[in-house]
Amino acid sequence: MKTFELTNEDMELVAEAESVIKRLFTPDKHHVGAAIRTKEGKMISAVHIEAYIGRVTVCAEAIAIGKAISEDEREFDTIVAVRHPQPDEVVQQLRVVSPCGMCRELISDYSPECYVILVVDGELVKTKISELLPLKYKRSK
Repeated sequence: MKTFELTNEDMELVAEAESVIKRLFTPDKHHVGAAIRTKEGKMISAVHIEAYIGRVTVCAEAIAIGKAISEDEREFDTIVAVRHPQPDEVVQQLRVVSPCGMCRELISDYSPECYVILVVDGELVKTKISELLPLKYKRSK
């Protein structure tokens, strides 16, 4: 997988995702925060919405994308998600997490050139969404 070093802007994006989940963390309701940076440099953040029935849960990345689109922002540069530990976990540290498969599809659908910040071999890096979703399904025209 081709990875890129993080910039100061990328670290600010991680800090934004950390900030939103620190502020809005609620056990069993909100434990992942995401932040997206548009091509114009605007940061938009959101938290995931947990539901008792897991299928109804909506990921933070999806909510951040929807929030951005609802604010008429459609060109994305980079996205990151940060997980807050539950109170009963031994390690009480925020950590960057990789997007799930559905979020990879969503990010790719709305911004096929978007970078994703994640941890690889213990190091914070970024890569293109296409690296996380090779051979993406495409409709025939």
